Amino acid sequence: MTINAPKGFRSAGVAAGIKSSGAKDVTLVVNDGPLDVAAGVFTRNKVKAAPVLWSREVLRTGRVKAVVLNSGGANACTGPEGFQDTHATAEYVAEKLGVGAIDVAVCSTGLIGERLPMDKLKSGVDSAVTRLADTHEAGVDAATAVMTTDTVPKHARSTQDGWTVGGFAKGAGMCAPNMATMLAVLTTDAVPADADEALRQAVDATFNRLDVDGGTSTNDTVLLLCSGASGTTPANFTDVLTKVCQDLVDQLLADAEGATKHVTITVRGAATDAEAHAAAKVIANDNLCKTAFFGSDPNWGRIAMAVGNAPTDFDPGKLDITINGVEVCRGGGKGEDRAKADLTGRDIGVEVHLHAGDGEATVLTTDLSHGYVEENSAYST
Repeated sequence: MTINAPKGFRSAGVAAGIKSSGAKDVTLVVNDGPLDVAAGVFTRNKVKAAPVLWSREVLRTGRVKAVVLNSGGANACTGPEGFQDTHATAEYVAEKLGVGAIDVAVCSTGLIGERLPMDKLKSGVDSAVTRLADTHEAGVDAATAVMTTDTVPKHARSTQDGWTVGGFAKGAGMCAPNMATMLAVLTTDAVPADADEALRQAVDATFNRLDVDGGTSTNDTVLLLCSGASGTTPANFTDVLTKVCQDLVDQLLADAEGATKHVTITVRGAATDAEAHAAAKVIANDNLCKTAFFGSDPNWGRIAMAVGNAPTDFDPGKLDITINGVEVCRGGGKGEDRAKADLTGRDIGVEVHLHAGDGEATVLTTDLSHGYVEENSAYST
């Protein structure tokens, strides 16, 4: 179930002392080939971390031989010096592996606004290089070393006829992916016909449909590394890649900071799929809706309010809202007794029908709990 499941990959996760807790904080993933095809998608946040700026340029070549990731510091909003640190990290890894710096992608996650302790990071790279392995245990270590507020490592795989997709992801808060999500590295021993297009389709259908708290991170990155070791070019590669991405998204949702509810919001009958997605995102981001979910309160008026604020065209007199199978709003007014909608369980399903077209989209989100507020109110202290 790890990033090492496809043939041609080794990884390691070590403790370098970047985190004061002493937990693992440096991950190294190496593609041994024979191919080094790669693709990546990155945050659309205007404030981009130094590793995003570096890795985005690396991916313009369509090739990556290694990825180094650290937790314990985002290296975002650190100016030219922070970018120099990222460049130096890539050069250091490249030297240790005998490749070029342009072959090395860099990812960071953690507190924004602080430079990384480069001596500790380089020491971690030294340790990771000596521990590189293609074992399950090494894959688990790699997924663990990128964790910040995550409580468990998140990894997935899918094996088909002689080829495999594997990967890991991290993320629990500041999670409203827009082109990518937190940090995720995917590997495959297949030879995709178009790795970039496959990744973009998979990300749009999975990571970009997750919205925990409306916060699109400065560091969001998803990378796909292709070793080609199977020699197979499968026709269903995008479908399998999407399946693995969805598995990781489900794990991200399950581990969201302070979450007590898992909420699936589906908007149907919009003029376009894009408008349906926009409406679902507005509901997912609305604090009044999220607190109602936390309180197991089927307050459909808050959902109607949120939909009315979305950039969608519809007739309010035709609006239908169903919560956990109970149509509480029908034709823009009161439907069945809201008390019939039981929200006491962990899972909540919200269905909104706009009756304005054939557009449809689903977004996954969580509630706004005491635990979320407490954890995020003192993150930097």
